[in-house]
Amino acid sequence: MTATLPQAEELELPVPWLLGEGRVRARAWGRPGARPILSMHGWLDNAASFDGLAPRLCAAMDLRIVALDLPGHGLSDRKLGHYHFIDWPADALAAADALGWPSFTLMSHSMGAGISTLIAGAVPKRVDQLILLDGLGPLGDEAKLAPKRLARSLRVEARKREVREARAAAGEHSAYPSLDAAIERLLAATKLTPASARTLAERGLVETEHGWEWRADPALRIDSRMRLTEESVLTFLAAIRCPVLLVRANTGWPHDPKMVEARIATLQSRDAPCEVVNLDGNHHVHLDDPESVAAVVLPFLRSWQRTDA
Repeated sequence: MTATLPQAEELELPVPWLLGEGRVRARAWGRPGARPILSMHGWLDNAASFDGLAPRLCAAMDLRIVALDLPGHGLSDRKLGHYHFIDWPADALAAADALGWPSFTLMSHSMGAGISTLIAGAVPKRVDQLILLDGLGPLGDEAKLAPKRLARSLRVEARKREVREARAAAGEHSAYPSLDAAIERLLAATKLTPASARTLAERGLVETEHGWEWRADPALRIDSRMRLTEESVLTFLAAIRCPVLLVRANTGWPHDPKMVEARIATLQSRDAPCEVVNLDGNHHVHLDDPESVAAVVLPFLRSWQRTDA
């Protein structure tokens, strides 16, 4: 199969924001006009997260997969001010509108999977199928923790601002002497394979006069000022109407097991099917082992039939 994998093409999509308009960049595979799949990556990653999986799916089926660089990530524009999780669905839907897609399948990883569940719950008629790659809804909180979360976020944000200003005054920069040095640091901080780390780094880094720097907006690292309550997250999951495939990595993100089981139970209590598959691998199993993930995703995609025709 690898000899016939389709090549990626670069897309630039105009996306309206509250203040003006931004550019969202994306990578696309497959025939324009084929069955559409919109993909979103995890926090601080980029569209290259799907460089292994997307072409394998398109080689096996007539698909058009578009993987976004979410705002502030990869090659996309940065937003002014803060990034709020509840705004990501609007950005993704604006990108789908720019592509001319009234409905589509969502296939996303980690944070992107959380965004996708909100979209599928809020506008269920637009989502044909939902594929979640080691992610199941956004991070939630108990309602009683909201004041402490806001206080902590404000405190951490102020501290980071002080550090940033001090470093700027001292002429310091968060740069690496080489691309390989940045990749080594990424490998030390994650469980990525060397090949996967290089895939993300080559799109996520830029060479400047100071060295190699990550493109991701530093504002993305600011703690959320507010999270949805777990009750709200379950309500979104219950509102999803399409079939769902959840691919879980055996050594993936360490979510609270009780929380995960409650979310899965909510999805499985709906009328639409919910399939859960566990695979050997870590949080980026779709990037580290795209063949195994494709073997699970393809039967799910082939099972879909339009019901509103």
